[in-house]
Amino acid sequence: MGKTTGFLEYQRIEEGYLPVPQRLKHYKEFVIGLDEEQARIQGARCMDCGTPFCNNGCPVNNIIPDFNDLVYRHDWRAAIEVLHSTNNFPEFTGRICPAPCEAACVLNINNDPVGIKSIEHAIVDRAFEEGWVQPQLPKHRTGKTVAIVGAGPAGLAAAQQLARAGHDVTLFEKNDRVGGLLRYGIPDFKLEKSHIDRRMQQLEAEGVKVRTGVLVAGKDGLGKGSKVTNWSRDTIDPQTLLKEFDAVLLSGGAEQSRDLPVPGRELDGVHFAMEFLPQQNKANAGDKLAQQIRADGKHVIVIGGGDTGSDCVGTSNRHGAASVTQFELLPMPPERENKPLVWPYWPNKLRTSSSHEEGCQREFAISTKEFIGENGKVTGVKTVRLDWKDGKPTEIAGSEQIFKADLVLLAMGFVSPVQSVLQAFGVDTDPRGNVRASTDLVGGYATNVPKLFAAGDIRRGQSLVVWAIREGRQAARAVDEFLMGHSELPR
Repeated sequence: MGKTTGFLEYQRIEEGYLPVPQRLKHYKEFVIGLDEEQARIQGARCMDCGTPFCNNGCPVNNIIPDFNDLVYRHDWRAAIEVLHSTNNFPEFTGRICPAPCEAACVLNINNDPVGIKSIEHAIVDRAFEEGWVQPQLPKHRTGKTVAIVGAGPAGLAAAQQLARAGHDVTLFEKNDRVGGLLRYGIPDFKLEKSHIDRRMQQLEAEGVKVRTGVLVAGKDGLGKGSKVTNWSRDTIDPQTLLKEFDAVLLSGGAEQSRDLPVPGRELDGVHFAMEFLPQQNKANAGDKLAQQIRADGKHVIVIGGGDTGSDCVGTSNRHGAASVTQFELLPMPPERENKPLVWPYWPNKLRTSSSHEEGCQREFAISTKEFIGENGKVTGVKTVRLDWKDGKPTEIAGSEQIFKADLVLLAMGFVSPVQSVLQAFGVDTDPRGNVRASTDLVGGYATNVPKLFAAGDIRRGQSLVVWAIREGRQAARAVDEFLMGHSELPR
């Protein structure tokens, strides 16, 4: 694969970024992708390694050595065909996937891995530029109807696969636009929403019907006190869907944010990240917001050291925050992993995002004890340092500290799907509150409710976009087998 001696001759080439002062002035993407020759050189580095661990490292099992080789040989048209054979939306994963495939790259054992994600990015962008991405209409119609509830990446992938199999697919989304967290969680500077809109044009041309602003829930909706942000106009009872469609697939997200029930949680200025991030995306789309949560001139504390926290950092910096500090409960990871110990698995190491580079103070092994406020508004965060031993934390005596804060954003992950929706469907759940459904080759993704299936975060819990695409594709095959007795869709 690639050039026989390419991994010895060429080094990894990273995608570039616009300068920080320039990109902080807007919410557009700022990554400078590889040009044709740079992508070709990266493809040349792909080794004839015998066992390509990158394939298994990738949740959708992309045929990575093949498209690397095709890019090296200038056959871009074949490269996008290979890429699309396993991944419906490489323009999403090529931008926001953390690239577990690169961690599993054989070259990564003692060198820098092949820039697989940057090659994927280059392939799909060129495919759209050349007009190679076209609707794929089914050869025949089955007459079967499928309802898909939730238009995030899992639902979109399943909808496309089932439409191509000839089924009549209707996609229900409670928000005013499709995309799920791609639309209202991922900032525009990481993924411009035109990519979602462009792909939706393809899905609709392939026969997928889309109904936005429709909440599928019981008579109590999302339940009292729900923190889920939505702009639904209509409500459909789950039992109605089960009666009117031959199969129903649940592909919603794990939308219940993890809370931090410490004293002062009720203070004004303490918000979930998913109250903050969607508002900016809606403002970027031209929507009018009555009271947008803003970080202008404020001292911002982001609690949570993951990707959502990083997105809060980048958005706060674009607002013009006075300062941004990010808390992480766990100790600071090593700057470099012990490759012989962890390869080919995802390593624990310090990861510095582009948002961190734009301006952020990072605090590790720190716990929030209390939110402090005046006149009902947050003014600070009281913390204590932690000493981690054998995986267990203990508070360090005398390490209490108060950080100034005008805005606190809770970005500590998501605990489960909205339980009232699952209860309305009558599905069994696992101990974590997710829909109980296996991924078995036979009968996979089926719930305890007849003709009801589940895939994505609603089934597996909070995860990556690439896992959502995988589950959507596999669930589509399971639904197709249920409806037709067999399926030619890839699993």
